[in-house]
Amino acid sequence: MVKNYIIDTNVMIHDPEFIHNFPNNNIVIPLLCIEELDNLKRREGLVGFHARRVAKEIKRLMELGNIEQGINLPNNSFLRVELNHMNTEILPNGFDINKNDSRILAVVLNLQNIYRDVPTVLVTKDLYMAIKARSLGIEVEDYQSDRIDVDTIYKGYMEIELLSKDIDKIYEDGLDIPPQIAEPIYPNEFLHIKSTDQVGHEILARYDGNKIVPLKYVNDSAWGLTPINREQKMAFELLMNPDIHFVTIIGGAGSGKTILATATALQNVIETNKYRKIVFVRPVVAAGNDIGYLPGTENEKLEPWMGSFYDAIENLSDIKDNNKGHRGKPIFTVEGFIEQFRQRGVIETKTFTYMRGRTFTNTLIIVDEAQEMTPHLAKLMLTRAGENSKFVFIGDPSDNQIDNNYIDSKSNGLVYTVEKMKEFNITGHVALNRVERSPLAKIAEKNM
Repeated sequence: MVKNYIIDTNVMIHDPEFIHNFPNNNIVIPLLCIEELDNLKRREGLVGFHARRVAKEIKRLMELGNIEQGINLPNNSFLRVELNHMNTEILPNGFDINKNDSRILAVVLNLQNIYRDVPTVLVTKDLYMAIKARSLGIEVEDYQSDRIDVDTIYKGYMEIELLSKDIDKIYEDGLDIPPQIAEPIYPNEFLHIKSTDQVGHEILARYDGNKIVPLKYVNDSAWGLTPINREQKMAFELLMNPDIHFVTIIGGAGSGKTILATATALQNVIETNKYRKIVFVRPVVAAGNDIGYLPGTENEKLEPWMGSFYDAIENLSDIKDNNKGHRGKPIFTVEGFIEQFRQRGVIETKTFTYMRGRTFTNTLIIVDEAQEMTPHLAKLMLTRAGENSKFVFIGDPSDNQIDNNYIDSKSNGLVYTVEKMKEFNITGHVALNRVERSPLAKIAEKNM
């Protein structure tokens, strides 16, 4: 059945290409939402960029017809801007009619009364807007086109049992996918294989897209760091392998995401020169807004937000010194270390705002707190990849780690890329489940 989908402004900001995701239905944009986009167009960062993108897309579609009367789109949807039906008298007492949200709700109610034979649905990502709409008897939907079921998200590995002779074949020339594996297996997916006929005979292996093969870097360390548990060894394998150009790692606090990514980056850039430089990227606020209100240069503005990388480098330097038998007063500061390599062009620190328009060649880019990205921004980030570049997205996609009004645990750019990019030979993913930071961190993560 055809429906009238009334689109809230936050949906347009979340995904500027929303128009193409309602096939065979009517898409209605209240004029008030266009006004809100107009007010947002000069906003720095992702919000302003998306507001401008929406306007450009609508302008392009206006070449197909009259936006007031409605435009027939190639996917058999019908797009129009609603200029009328703004009478707020339809709202009950208690609604502040000076607020745009209330006036948008009035438009929805009026349209609902006019088109009684066509279901009218408000599409919004604003929880408060949804609560108010449902209290008025309005049908409400979240924007679903890029939502991922986090309970079934791809974790990057599986556990199986095989005969010892089959395990031995892995070490010889690889093993074809055994018939015991009924579920799909993706390139660079890991397998924890245990023997059915020999106690204690087990192996961690990787499917390379053709055969199941042993790990290449299982006995290596990076910048003094050695992986501690099973999942960390899998992540380490992906991070060290230059043939894998995109890696996603998800996990809770203390699981080792940042220190693993930082250690392998330092190893691959400074020690072995596999890449020309490292770029550390983090959002400074929700949705990657501008940091222009902070004093100082770009690097000075970013320093307070780069604490996770600074901590990782400091911890790695302690590990390295301890491995060499050096103890006591540190011989350098983290700030001095980073500044030294920054001046050489080997290390960069960036926020999302400053990534647009760039192309990175022979570069290793680590994006921390990647759960703060929208799917659209994740795509923009990955399209920055030039020749011989490697992107690493790390983060915790749980709702309590997301501070962005336009996304949640099911619609953020991290889980979106995990699912969309898992089928390719040059991509890999692993979910870290164990807290290794400290006994206290482990207790807190589990019980609080």
